[in-house]
Amino acid sequence: MYYGPEFVSFALLKWITDQGIECALIDPGKPWQNGTTESFNGKFRDECLAMEWFRNRLEARVVIEDWRQHYNRVRPHSSLNYETPEAFCKKVTTLSTGAIPN
Repeated sequence: MYYGPEFVSFALLKWITDQGIECALIDPGKPWQNGTTESFNGKFRDECLAMEWFRNRLEARVVIEDWRQHYNRVRPHSSLNYETPEAFCKKVTTLSTGAIPN
């Protein structure tokens, strides 16, 4: 009997298929099945990785963390009606507490 993760997942996938259960998994080699991840990956690649030349891992960590903070706090997002995540979060929090927004 094999116990490695690839063998366990194969056995689970076979059992799921045999039971007629539909799975919401991303097929191997088909990352385009998850549009959200692909959208983020594209932005990360275009706005961060393609713009930098990292000389070492420490520099990469610092630059990527700076980009992540900017992306998650400052950068306007089209999915948030072009608001920044911080502004959107404040608005949602204000509305959920019943306070009157500015």
